Amino acid sequence: MQGWVKAAVGRLRQAWVPVLEAALAATVAWLVAAKLIGHPDPFFAPSAALIVLGESRGRRLRQTVELILGVAAGVLTAELMIEALGPGVGTMLVVLLLTLGVTVAAGASSTLVMQTTVSALYLVVVAPKAEFMPFRFVDALIGGAVALAASQLVTARDPIAPLVAEARQTFADLADLIDCVNDALGHCDEKQARAALDRARQVDGCVERLQKAVQACGETLRLRVRRRRHLGQVEDVEATARQLDYAARNIRVLARNGVTLARLHTATPPQLDDALRALAEAVRAAGAALATDLTGRDDADRHVGRADEAALAAVRIGADLLATDPPLPVVMIVGQIRATAIDLLRGVGGDDVAVLDRVDAALGLPAV
Repeated sequence: MQGWVKAAVGRLRQAWVPVLEAALAATVAWLVAAKLIGHPDPFFAPSAALIVLGESRGRRLRQTVELILGVAAGVLTAELMIEALGPGVGTMLVVLLLTLGVTVAAGASSTLVMQTTVSALYLVVVAPKAEFMPFRFVDALIGGAVALAASQLVTARDPIAPLVAEARQTFADLADLIDCVNDALGHCDEKQARAALDRARQVDGCVERLQKAVQACGETLRLRVRRRRHLGQVEDVEATARQLDYAARNIRVLARNGVTLARLHTATPPQLDDALRALAEAVRAAGAALATDLTGRDDADRHVGRADEAALAAVRIGADLLATDPPLPVVMIVGQIRATAIDLLRGVGGDDVAVLDRVDAALGLPAV
């Protein structure tokens, strides 16, 4: 029981901001609809606010638009069918078939399908025809608008700051993972190598959080006219996140080969330690370059240069290591160092073809 309580308190400590945000937004939406608009039964206004806030940041503007479209389409369909067929069970069946069939056939999202259908069903079964149309639609506008406003309060002061923090953390996590693999290999510790592999299997989560942070920041900037000039930077981060996703997969394969090498219980070549240290340094420098570029500091190019130098150094050390005829797991690890270096340098803005040529030249491969 004590463990459950502790876990529950921990979850609340992490989620208290979204909980408070949702409760306040729903309450404000109800007050606006009931007191300012005069809706006698403003249930859908707080419901719409909660539905929008239930989406992750970055999708809330789209969710609000889908709510409004769904309400409008559902109301229109129900009105036409009631006018043509009159109220009744048959009308309800026809309305459900029409709304579900048309929205599904059109490829609408699940949110849009459900909002269209529920709006139409509510009008047919519950709401008085004369007063439902304006209030239901206005409630969707109120709830969505309040939810969007509430969702921006957390980042009101600096909408880019959460993205900068997430970018720093993501690159730091990947660099730390490389260090963990390197440390396990240095000690020929199979158990430690397996722990690093388990950690690598979860690394997709940190990249996914960065991608969500990019979406959230983009949404916030689109809602703020004076900040829209930063959208280009956010788009650059989005491209970097895609490359980082590839790099994370390469590091995961590197960790898997690290387990194989540790199982051999042979001394790890010292050059491999140098190569992995250089690769981790390249990851950290790439993260610093991204963060400083977002914050508008003028030393981003310096960090890009550090990332470039460290990544190519890691590849060159790997090339020297291959000349010693190492065991197969070492060869595989060098291959992943090469692939990770390519994705990192592309992520910091390098031309795809030029990056590939430079990395392969560092590895000693002939130019194409």
